[in-house]
Amino acid sequence: MPTGVLLHRETELAELARAVAGAGAGRSAVVLVRGPRGIGKSALLRAALARMPGEAVVLRARCHDNERDFPYGVVRQLFDPFMRMTRTSAAASQFLGESPGEFLAEALPAALPGVDPGALPAGSESTGNGRERVLNNLFRAARSLTSRTPVVMAVDDLHLADEESRQWFSYLARRLDGLPVALLASTADEAADPLAAELAALRHARTLTPGPLCDSCVAERVAEEFDAPVDPELAAVCHNLSRGNPLVVEELTARLAAARISPGSPDLDKVLRIGAGTLADTTLSWLRQSHPRAAELLTGLAVLGADADLATAALLTGQGELLADEAREALHRTDLIEPGPPETFRHELVRTAVLARTDPRVLVALHERAAALLARLGAPAARTAEHLMSSGTTGLDWAVPVLRTAAREAAADGHWDDAARYLQRALADAADPELVRSLTGQLGTVELHRDVAAAARCAAGLAANAPDPAERALLLRPFAGPVLALSAAGAAAVPFAEAAAALAATAAPPAELLLPLAAQAVLTGRRTALRPALAALRAHPAEPAATGMLGALAALAAAGGQPRTAVRLAARCVRRVSPAEAGTDVLGAAMAYAWTGRLDEAAAWAGRAVRSAQRWNHRGELALALLARCDIAHRQGRLDAALADAEQAAELARQIRAEDLAGAARALAVRARLRRGLPVDAARADAARAEAELAAVELPAEAHPLLRAVLLEARGLLAAHRGDHQQALRLFLECGHQLAARGVANPACVPWRTHAAQAYQALGEHAAARTIAADPLPGGDARPRPAEERSGPAIGTRDAGPVRLTPSERRVTELVLQGLSNLEVAERLCLSKRTVDTHLGRIYRKLAIKGRPELGAAVKAL
Repeated sequence: MPTGVLLHRETELAELARAVAGAGAGRSAVVLVRGPRGIGKSALLRAALARMPGEAVVLRARCHDNERDFPYGVVRQLFDPFMRMTRTSAAASQFLGESPGEFLAEALPAALPGVDPGALPAGSESTGNGRERVLNNLFRAARSLTSRTPVVMAVDDLHLADEESRQWFSYLARRLDGLPVALLASTADEAADPLAAELAALRHARTLTPGPLCDSCVAERVAEEFDAPVDPELAAVCHNLSRGNPLVVEELTARLAAARISPGSPDLDKVLRIGAGTLADTTLSWLRQSHPRAAELLTGLAVLGADADLATAALLTGQGELLADEAREALHRTDLIEPGPPETFRHELVRTAVLARTDPRVLVALHERAAALLARLGAPAARTAEHLMSSGTTGLDWAVPVLRTAAREAAADGHWDDAARYLQRALADAADPELVRSLTGQLGTVELHRDVAAAARCAAGLAANAPDPAERALLLRPFAGPVLALSAAGAAAVPFAEAAAALAATAAPPAELLLPLAAQAVLTGRRTALRPALAALRAHPAEPAATGMLGALAALAAAGGQPRTAVRLAARCVRRVSPAEAGTDVLGAAMAYAWTGRLDEAAAWAGRAVRSAQRWNHRGELALALLARCDIAHRQGRLDAALADAEQAAELARQIRAEDLAGAARALAVRARLRRGLPVDAARADAARAEAELAAVELPAEAHPLLRAVLLEARGLLAAHRGDHQQALRLFLECGHQLAARGVANPACVPWRTHAAQAYQALGEHAAARTIAADPLPGGDARPRPAEERSGPAIGTRDAGPVRLTPSERRVTELVLQGLSNLEVAERLCLSKRTVDTHLGRIYRKLAIKGRPELGAAVKAL
C-alpha cells in the first residue's frame, strides 16, 4: 500500500491490528470497513493482514456481483485452500495437526451442498436437515481450525456475496464468543444492507468508515510516484479531480507518469484531459456496473448542462421519485456531485467524462427529449435552443419560435455567434417560404456583426426574391448602414441602388424606407434616387432615418469640395442625436468635420460613436468608428492613439470577415508607424514588416474608393520611405485618379497631392512639384486672378509678347492635341474636370484663340 495512503489510514490500521491481536489472545472480533468504492477498503484489509502474526490462519474471499447466483460461493473461496490441503494427510497434519485435519477431510465435503452423500465417509452426516445442517457443519469446520491457531477471515465487498454465504457469515458472527476468530469485511456504505446493520449491532463488532485522502496525502502520493518534488498546483489539481479517492489517485498518478508529465512545471491542460479520462475509467465505470440507475441520472444531469438539477434529470431519464432518491444517494456517495441544492458536478471534467462515455446516439435522443421537456417546463429559450442544436431531428414546428426567441435574446446580449447558430437551425426547421424569408432577414442583421460578406449575400438574396418595391425596401432596411456600405461596397451597392430607384418610382414612397436606402446608395458612391430622397428629407425633417441621410450628404459634400454645405449638413445631423447614443449615423458628419478642418468636433463625435458601439458590442460598427477616429487622430498628430485604434480596428474587421476594412486598417497602421519617426534600425525592421502586411492586402476592384485610396497612399509612403520615389509617385497619382473618378475632389480626404509633390521634389522635377501642389481646388476658377492672366495679347499683333505655358498647361495641351476629351484628360492627370476646363480657358486666352480647332496651329506658332 502506498506510503501516503498508509499515513492517512493509520487510525483504521491500528483498529484492524487490535482485532487481529485480539484473535491471537483468544478474543473474537468483527470489523466492518464501510465506504464507497475506491476509498481504499481492500487496501486497508491487505495492509492489516500484512501486519498480523505469522501463526494465524488467514482465509480470504472476494465477492463479485456476477457470482451472486452461486450458492456458498464465498464460503468455498474461504475454505478452498484447506480442502486442497486435506488431500494429503501429511500436509494437513503438518499445518493443522492430526485431529483438525481428519475432521476437515470429512466435514467440509459433507457441509457444502451439491456433494453426493453416498460418497461421504461413514458417520460424517450431521444432525439436522437442509440449510440448518449446512450452516452447523460449516460452523464446526471453522471452529475446528481454531483448536491450535487463531483464524482471520477477510472478505472483500461482503454486500456482493451470495445469499447463502451472507447467511452463514451472520450465523458464524453470532457464535464467536470465546473463539479466537477475527472477521474482517469491507462493505458498501449503504444503510439499506441488512447484514451490515445486523453485524454492526453485535457487542464485539467495530465499524470503520475511512474518509477520502487529504490534500497533503494526495500530494505525497503524487510525489512518490514521480520520485520528485511536485508543483503545488499539480497536487491541488490531482486532489480536486480525485476528491481524495485512493483508487482514482492511484490511476491518475500512474497515467500522469506514463504521459511524462513534468512534476515541477506541468502542462495543466493536459493534466485535466488525463484526469477526465481517469474519472471515466474508474468511478464512472464502477457506477455503471453497480448503480445503473444512478449512472442514468448522472448522464441526464450531464446532458441538461450547468443549470440543471437532479429533479429535472430524473424527469428526463424517466425515473420515478423513489428511484430518483435511491440514485441520488448513490451519486452523493461517489462524491461526483455537490450535495446542493442545487446538485451540480463538482468539476466540469466530470461532466465531460460522462458525456464522453455515453453513446452518441443516446446523447442525440436525450438532447431532443431535453429540448421538448424544457420547452414544456417554460425554461429559458437559450437553454432549450442549445439542446435543439444537439438533437438530430429537424422539421419540429415548436422549435422555430424557441430558436427565434433565443436568437433575439442572444443578439440583445451581443452574443452574435450564438444568435447566428440558432437562426441557421431555425432555417433548417422552417418550411413556409414567408417564414424562410423572415428568418433570412433576421439572420442577415445578425451576420452584420460577425460576417459582413454573409450579410451582403443575405441582403442580395432577399432583394432578388421580393418583386414588390415596398416589400423589398422593407426587407433591406435593417441592412442599411455605413458598415455594409464601406466593407462590402460592390456586393451591397447594386441591391440598395436598385431598391431605392424602384421605390422612388412609386407614388408617395414612404420616407422611413426611402431615406435609408438612398443614404446607403450615397455612401457607396451612387446618387440613385437622390432628388426624391432630398424631397422626402424636406417633407419629413423629424423622420429618424433622416439622421443617416444627413450624415451621408455631409460626407458627400465635404468630399466634393463644398465645405460650407458639408458643415451645415453635419451640424443638422449631430443635432438630431444624443451624445450618449451617437451611432454610426454620425460618422459621416464626423468625417465631414475632419475634411473641412474642424478636427476637434470630428474627434468628439467619432469618440462617441466608438463608445456607443462598445456598449452594444457591435463589432462592425466599432471597427468603422475606430477607423474614423484613427484617421482624425492622425490628422491631429496623435500618432500613438491613431496606431492603437488602427490595430484594434484591424482585429475587429478580421473577426467579422470584413477584408476591405481590415486592409484599410492595416494601411492606416502603417501610415502611423512611418510618421512616428522611429530610430533608424527599428525603422528598417518596422518598414519590412509593414511592407509584408500591405503586400498581403488585395482589395477587390469594386472596393470603396476611399479604402482603395488609403491603401494606395500607405503603399506610396512606404515606397518613399525605402527611397523608391518613382514607385511612390506612381502610387500617389493612381490614388488621385481613383478619387477623381468617383468625384472625390477635396485634397483633405486623402492628401495625395502633397505626397506627389514631395515625390516630384525628390526626383528633381521642381516645376512639376510646384504645379501639382498649386492646382486649384474644385470651383477655383471663381477666385480672382491677376490681370495678366485675365486677358492676353493676340498672337500675331504688334503688342504680342512671348507666350509661355506653365508645365501643367503644357501637359493639358499635349493630351488635348492627342484627341482626349476634357473628362479623359482629367482622369489621366488625376484632376477634376472643372480644373481641366480652367486650364483650357487660360490656354485659350493666352494664345488668343477660341477653341480646340485652333489649338494645334497656335501651339506650332510658339
